[in-house]
Amino acid sequence: MTVTSTEQHETRESPMANIHDVARAAGVSISTVSYALSGKRSIAESTRRRVEEAARSLGYQPNAAGRMLAGTRTRILALTAPLREDTYAPAHMTFVLAVATAARRHDYDILLLTEDEATKGLRRVASSRLVDGIIVLDVSVHDERVALVRELGVPSALIGIPDDPDGLYCVDLDFEAAAALAVDRLADVGHRRIALVGHPQEIYDRGSNFPLRLRDGYLARMRERGLEPVVVTPDTSSPSVRAATAELFDGADAPTALLLHCQESVQTTMLDLLRERGLSVPGDVSVVTVASTFDTTRLDPPLDVIPLLAPPSCEAAVDYLVRALEGDAAPRIELVAPEYRAFGSIAPVAAPALPATPVLPAAAATPATPATAAAPAATATSDLTPAL
Repeated sequence: MTVTSTEQHETRESPMANIHDVARAAGVSISTVSYALSGKRSIAESTRRRVEEAARSLGYQPNAAGRMLAGTRTRILALTAPLREDTYAPAHMTFVLAVATAARRHDYDILLLTEDEATKGLRRVASSRLVDGIIVLDVSVHDERVALVRELGVPSALIGIPDDPDGLYCVDLDFEAAAALAVDRLADVGHRRIALVGHPQEIYDRGSNFPLRLRDGYLARMRERGLEPVVVTPDTSSPSVRAATAELFDGADAPTALLLHCQESVQTTMLDLLRERGLSVPGDVSVVTVASTFDTTRLDPPLDVIPLLAPPSCEAAVDYLVRALEGDAAPRIELVAPEYRAFGSIAPVAAPALPATPVLPAAAATPATPATAAAPAATATSDLTPAL
C-alpha cells in the first residue's frame, strides 16, 4: 500500500508481512509455517489453524517462487493472446477481461503474454513452473502454439479450434451454425440474394480461425438452400467499404439482404452508404450482423445480431483447467450454440410491382343496323307467344 503525506508530499511503502512475521505471531518456527501452509508435512491441526489465522490477520501470501520450490500450485494461469497488426483490440480485450474475471472466481490470477511473448514467453513460464495452466486465445488454423502446448505438457485450454485439435480441449462459438442460422432467417422470409460482408482479406489469408469458419458456414448453407453466395472483404477504410458497396449494389442483381461479419466501423460506414443510395433498412435491404462483440443497438438503425459473447467460452476454458488440475477433465471440442437477437432489421422481400394495365379510351357509339335492332324485338315477341 502506498501512503502519501499531505504535508511533506513524500511517498513511502508500508512493509509487507513475511514468513518470519507469521512465525512470530503464531509462536512457531518458520519451517512449521511453511509446512502448515504448503501441506507438505503433517502437523497438529491446532498448530495449522494458529498459523493460518496468523497469516490471514497479517495478510501474508506465500510468493510464487516459494510455491514453485515447494511443488504446490502458484494459482496463476498463463493467457497467450498475441496482439497482431490486424487484431481488433476492442473484441480482443473483451476476451482477455472475460478470462481474468473467470479465473478470479476460482482464486486464480492471469499472466498475460502478448506479441513475441506468445511462444518464447510461454515456453519460459512453463519451464520455470510459474503457471499452473495455459489458455490459448485467438487460435489460428495453423497455430505454432498448438504444438508447443502439446510439448510442454501443462494443462491447457484453447479458445478457438486449430486444424488438428486431437488430444486438446477447445471451446468456441459454433460459427458454422451461426452463419447457417443467419442465412435461414433471411431465406425463410423470401430473400434469395444474400451477401456476406467479411473481414479484410489478409485475415483469411493468415488463417485466422473464426472468420474462415463463419465464411465457410455461410457458403455451405447458401448452397444447401440453392442460393448463389456473394462475399466481399473490404478493409476498414471508407474508400474500401465504398468500393465493396458499389460492387454489391451497382449491378442488376443487387442483394436484398446482407450478413455483416466485420468491425463496428465498417458496419457503420456500410449503413451510411446504404442511406446515401436511398436504401432503407429493412424496407429495401435486410441486415443481420453475425458474431459481433459490440452492442448493435447503438447502430442506426439497430441491427439483428447473433452475438459473439466472451463469457461462455472463457468461463468454460477456465472451468476445464480447474477440473484438469484436479484430474477430472478429458480433452474435447465444446461448441457454444448461437443465439439470435432480433431488433427489427429484417423484413420479408417485397413482392415485385405488377406492370400497370393500360386504360384504353372509350369506343365511340355506333348506330345499330335495322337487322340488329329487329332481332331483339322478334325474340321478345317469340317469348311472349303462348304455347299451343
